[in-house]
Amino acid sequence: MKRVAPVLVVVGCILALWYVMAVVMNTQWERDQAGRAGVSVGWAQIVPATMRQERPVLPAPHQVVAELWQLTWVEETEGRRGLVNSGSLSNRGLLIHAWVTVSATMLGFAMGAGFGIFLAVGIVYNRAMDASVMPWAIASQTIPIVAIAPMIIVVLNSVGVAGLLPKAIIAAYLSFFPVVVGMVKGLRSPDAMQLDLLRTYNASAGQGLWKLRFPASMPYFFASLKVGIAASLVGTIVAELPLGGAGLGTRLLAGSYYGQTIQIWATLIVAAILAAGLVGAVGFVQVRVLGRMGMRA
Repeated sequence: MKRVAPVLVVVGCILALWYVMAVVMNTQWERDQAGRAGVSVGWAQIVPATMRQERPVLPAPHQVVAELWQLTWVEETEGRRGLVNSGSLSNRGLLIHAWVTVSATMLGFAMGAGFGIFLAVGIVYNRAMDASVMPWAIASQTIPIVAIAPMIIVVLNSVGVAGLLPKAIIAAYLSFFPVVVGMVKGLRSPDAMQLDLLRTYNASAGQGLWKLRFPASMPYFFASLKVGIAASLVGTIVAELPLGGAGLGTRLLAGSYYGQTIQIWATLIVAAILAAGLVGAVGFVQVRVLGRMGMRA
């Protein structure tokens, strides 16, 4: 209970502030409507009205929850709320769209993590790669993903590559860099005495990698995976914006295009829950793996 109580207090404060800001930001529209109708309204009428607007500037928490329920568990009819047509997926709720996003996220995350580990090993064992690859990896992250994602998608579509792969490539583009940085730090974490001991035993470079450097890098590795998987989700959602079809990015674009702010917020909440779940899954594996290795997570 001592651990739950602070969390409940913080959540309660956030909800209270959210309701207050919803009233403040939605009041002007109610006053404008009343002014056009030539009616004088007070706070007793304005506050309840701001809680049930169809297209509020900031939806109230209960409106977002109701929208989540409607879009998640109630099968939608095709075209409802300006939903982008995507064949058999056009009349399904957020669960289907979330699954499409998660599928591309996991594929991109696996590609990015694998590529990041490969680069990290090369950087640690090869001075030329350390001097050349690492600066380029850093420079690649200065390019806004919003600018590069449409170009990647257009180029891949022109050569017949479509579906999950273009989104996965963009997700991998964002996720490989944290893995590279974390693994380079981790692979270099053994001290000189440990490395000298391996040389004393006449261990090869491969044995040093598997028996010393990789085990020592595990805490850094899992920390970078948590950042990488969250970045993969962001990359996937950004990639879905110009693609259309199914996915949380498509829902965000449709909600923005048709002014459905409640739908936008509901989709953002689902994306946040997915991110927390993915990071939590990596943390769960981290605790088990480090525990088996005799380390504390």
